[in-house]
Amino acid sequence: MKITWIGQAGLLFETAGKKILVDPYLSDSVAKIEPANARRVPVNEDLFEIKPDVIVITHKHLDHLDAETLCRFLTAESQTLVLVPDGGWQEVRKFGGRKNNYVLFNSGTTWTEDHATFRAVSAEHSDANAIGVILSAEGKKFYVTGDTLYSERVFESLPEGPIDMLFLPVNGVGNNMNPRDAYRFAARVGAKKNVPIHIGMFDEKRPEDIELPNREILSLYEPFHL
Repeated sequence: MKITWIGQAGLLFETAGKKILVDPYLSDSVAKIEPANARRVPVNEDLFEIKPDVIVITHKHLDHLDAETLCRFLTAESQTLVLVPDGGWQEVRKFGGRKNNYVLFNSGTTWTEDHATFRAVSAEHSDANAIGVILSAEGKKFYVTGDTLYSERVFESLPEGPIDMLFLPVNGVGNNMNPRDAYRFAARVGAKKNVPIHIGMFDEKRPEDIELPNREILSLYEPFHL
């Protein structure tokens, strides 16, 4: 498995010849609405050369469901599976493309695509339909919480079994966990590796400054192999 952090909450998973994008934000569209939130890291234009097999959107907020990014991937010719919960599902379907498959992906839903399985789990966020996702592939489980607070409802939705890698927001604003609660969350999940994300795009926070058990630092745009 090759994993690349592409900024904010965006991740690229590459497994068995398949490319899976989660929450890609590769524009500066947020700044048009909130000028204080201009992106602080450059867009890697090479990412637009990717033809993703799967795109997972965890909720409809602009830094997760970004039209300026998605229109570059979802075209009349693309053949992409798009997994997205209610609210966001209505938005992504506007991109059209008869060959794309837009799947309503609410908490509790499982979708199997070739050798990978995707399970939507709960998230506690200001978007009531927000989800996290657990990707199972290559005999491993990768849990992307999406934007969330520390919540019993989230833990109740998680399946049994070990998590190999956990990706969680640590910025502490916008109804996301702060670093202290992220530490508690990671300790409770008990993943083998815990990755801080959702920082550095609209703030000056660095992953190196976030304490997590079994912490793994992913460098922006640099592949990590597991």
